Amino acid sequence: MQNHEGEIIGVLQLINSLDPATGKVGAFSQADQRLAESLASQAAIALTNRQLVEQLETLFESFIKLINLAIDEKSPYTGGHCQRVPELTMMLADAVDATTEGPLADVKLTEKDRYELRIAALMHDCGKVTTPVHVVDKATKLQTIFDRIHLIDTRFEVVRRDAEVAMWRAIAEGKDRASAEAEIARFCRQIEVDRSTLRRSNVGSERMSDDDVAAVRAIATRYRWQNPEGEWVDFLSAEELENLTIRAGTLTQAEREIINYHIVATIKMLEQLPWPKHLKNVPEYAGGHHERMDGKGYPKGLKREEMSWQARMMGIADIFEALTAKDRPYKEPMKLSEALRVMENFKNNGHIDPDLFEIFRSQTIFLKYAEGFLSESQLDCGTVA
Repeated sequence: MQNHEGEIIGVLQLINSLDPATGKVGAFSQADQRLAESLASQAAIALTNRQLVEQLETLFESFIKLINLAIDEKSPYTGGHCQRVPELTMMLADAVDATTEGPLADVKLTEKDRYELRIAALMHDCGKVTTPVHVVDKATKLQTIFDRIHLIDTRFEVVRRDAEVAMWRAIAEGKDRASAEAEIARFCRQIEVDRSTLRRSNVGSERMSDDDVAAVRAIATRYRWQNPEGEWVDFLSAEELENLTIRAGTLTQAEREIINYHIVATIKMLEQLPWPKHLKNVPEYAGGHHERMDGKGYPKGLKREEMSWQARMMGIADIFEALTAKDRPYKEPMKLSEALRVMENFKNNGHIDPDLFEIFRSQTIFLKYAEGFLSESQLDCGTVA
C-alpha cells in the first residue's frame, strides 16, 4: 500500500487462494489480483487520510503548547496556570459526567465533548501573550521594571540629610543645641514610622483600610524634597500616591484593564481560526471564563443562562487555581479551607455557578486537585470534614 507520495505505508498479503468448488489451493487469477490491488489502493487512501488527521491534531496541540510555553517563558508566575486550569477543568468535567442526581444529571460527555473542552481549557489564556510583562509580574504596588520603594527609601535619606544640615545651620546661628538635637531626633523617629508605613502599603493585600490610605496621603505632603531638576516638590508624586493607595492587590485600575484585556485578545485570536465542526465551541468556552452568573463579568457581561456549562465550569477552575496558586509574586497561596470559603461567597453573590460548585465541593474535586498541585501546608485539617 502506497500513499500519495509513493511511500510504502503498509502491506496487504493474500495467501492460499482456494478453489470455491473443490477447496484446493491454487494461484490467484488476474481478476483476483486486480481486485486485491484495488482494495489495497483504497485501504492506502483511508490509512493516509487517518494519518494526516492524526498529524494535524498533533501539530495543532503542539502549537497550543507552544503558545503556553511562550506565556510561561514570558512570565514564570502565570505560566503554570495555563497547565493547571485544564487539569482542574477536566476533573470537574469528569465529576459532572458521573453525576446521576440533581440539575446536572443529564449532562453527559462524549469523547468529542471532552476533546473540545480540553482544547478550550488549554487555550483559555492565550491572549496573555499580548499582556506587558511588568503588569503581569507586578509583585508590589510600586514595581515597574524594579521596585521603586527603594527610591522612596533614598528620598527619606535625602529629607533626613537636609533636616540635619538645617539643624547644624540653626545651631551655628545661635539656636540652643539641646533643643535642636531633640527636635531632629523626633523628626527622624517620624521618618522611620512613615518609612515603615509606606513599606507595608507597598505590599498588596486583600483590603487596605481607610486609616492606612489616610496615613499614606498624609506622608505624601508631610515632607518636601528637591528633585533632580532642582524643584521643591511633594514627597510622593501623584502616580506614586495612586499606586500606594490601591485598596486591594497591586494593580491600578488602568493596569487591571490591561490585564482584563487578555480575554478580549483571547477571543479575537480564537475567532480568527477556521475551527472544524467538532471544535466550533472553543472560542465560546475559552472566552467565557471571566463572565459571572449575575452578568457583572467581562468582557461581554453574559448571565448564567447565556453561557454554556463548559464556560461556567472553566470559570470555577480558573478562580480556584488562582486562589491556591503558589507561584504568584503578589500573594501567598490560600489554604484549602480559606479558598473554599471564598468560593462559597462567590457562589452566594452570583459570581460562579452554584450547581457546578456543589459538585466541585461534594465530590471533593478540590482534594483531588490538591494532591497533585498544592503544597502540604495548604492541606489544612478543617477542609476534610
